[in-house]
Amino acid sequence: MTGAGTSMMTARTPSPVLFKAACPDCRGRFELASQELRLAIGRSHRTTFYSFTCPECGQAVRKPAGERIIELLTGGGVRTMRLHIC
Repeated sequence: MTGAGTSMMTARTPSPVLFKAACPDCRGRFELASQELRLAIGRSHRTTFYSFTCPECGQAVRKPAGERIIELLTGGGVRTMRLHIC
């Protein structure tokens, strides 16, 4: 019951996180939701990357991910897998 002097709390739905990306093949520029990206973290910079499918041309895209990119993607809810290469 609400009355004078009381406030009603409402649950907020978080806004979806969008990441700007570009396709090296078709040169398209677009925004992707976190569920459209994957992050793979390997033992070196050569085996650490993020990937997505270009929504414009359908090409699978793989790009290197440095520390800042890893921080942004993981903070934005991108699914991450750790690569254990022997």
